Amino acid sequence: MKLAIYRKEHFNAAHRLHNPAWTAEKNKQIFGKCNNPNYHGHNYDLIVKLEGPIDPETGYVYDMKRLKDVIREHITDKFDHKNLNLDTDEFKALNPTAENIAVVIWNILREKIEKKYDLTVRLYETERNFVEFSGN
Repeated sequence: MKLAIYRKEHFNAAHRLHNPAWTAEKNKQIFGKCNNPNYHGHNYDLIVKLEGPIDPETGYVYDMKRLKDVIREHITDKFDHKNLNLDTDEFKALNPTAENIAVVIWNILREKIEKKYDLTVRLYETERNFVEFSGN
């Protein structure tokens, strides 16, 4: 029997969507306002889902405090109030789209959380725009 648990976190970050191989016109055409050379920001909501069996000794799938600590140490402390393009190694050469941010977060967490748990990352860039990645 598998059960899913969820942890919601929040961080604020700025970014600019830009492909340096394209002209300024093409970047503006594809990314619109998100290509602003002075960057723009989002209030990201992050939901991390772990799925696994309930441990008969603890009654937990995964200790929620431990999950909170892993997310805060390796994700929110790293990205909160940062310019993703300028302040993080992960996005120096990777366009910080919501899709790429979710994959980066998933990869970081996958290294910290045992493989016996199925891991899914859902990232809300706005109330209406969100992405989800499960490693597939």
